[in-house]
Amino acid sequence: MVPSRKIGRESKKKTGNTMVGSGNKHWINHQLPGVVAKLERSVLGHLNAQAEDGLNLSGRSEICDILDDILAVLFPGYYSTEKVTKDDINFFLGDKLRHISIALGGHIKAVFRYLCSRNSCRNCTCADRAEAVLQELIESLPQIRAILLKDIQAAYDGDPAAGSLDEIIMSYPCIEAIATHRIAHLLYKLDVPIIPRIMSERAHSRTGIDIHPGATVGPRFFIDHGTGVVIGETTTIGANVKLYQGVTLGALSFTLDKRGKPVKGVKRHPDIEDDVVIYSNATILGGKTRIGKGSVIGGNTWITKSVPSNSKIYKT
Repeated sequence: MVPSRKIGRESKKKTGNTMVGSGNKHWINHQLPGVVAKLERSVLGHLNAQAEDGLNLSGRSEICDILDDILAVLFPGYYSTEKVTKDDINFFLGDKLRHISIALGGHIKAVFRYLCSRNSCRNCTCADRAEAVLQELIESLPQIRAILLKDIQAAYDGDPAAGSLDEIIMSYPCIEAIATHRIAHLLYKLDVPIIPRIMSERAHSRTGIDIHPGATVGPRFFIDHGTGVVIGETTTIGANVKLYQGVTLGALSFTLDKRGKPVKGVKRHPDIEDDVVIYSNATILGGKTRIGKGSVIGGNTWITKSVPSNSKIYKT
């Protein structure tokens, strides 16, 4: 608990547009350097942010800007800040993709170098890895867009309140969340550290939908309303699956190592097969839990065991 201090009426000296009390001036000159020294020791002792081959932590905001540019490439005129005509589309796409390639390529290289420096990597090939990852992402954008068009159609087909495909792209939070996930998931599969999680958490903060970039999601995926949905790292979701708000696809428990720390890389989250509908606030947990094809899971249910195909699970 931070002790309270009495703030009295002290003499003040006007410096520019700032009124500085004599007590604060003394504190700034004599006590603040001690706080700076403590923070410096902590930062240098736990982070490698300032090393030449370290990670520029301030680059997080730029990665979010790059993500916006990728979304604008996938949906020109919807996520772009400027109107794009048919005559301009080729120039617009080329200009955006060149900018993305330069900016994102630098960040991918930086996170690979950061990881190598932490792991004392020898014979590092970070630059070559970064170039290969960037090229695969850019070349995969047409396929990502094709899948997203199926997701958008699934939203239109699955929501009687949807007036048009344009309305869904421009206003449904699930489209931004799913589009971001499909980009982040590709980077995750290519073993890019940190950047996929920055992207997914940006989508989480903007939409209320939390999809770990490691989750595998099939086509025609629709999240109706969306707020509070959580999808864990090792989840697999088949084709034509529909979720409602508040659904959790999570872990039942964690396998711990000898030091009591969670074991990384094990299957912890459920598998959802094709054509499944999961209603609001249902919770499905565990790496061995499978929801069979064509099943309907009712709202507010709690499931920790597998469910056969074409099942209907609900609370009465």
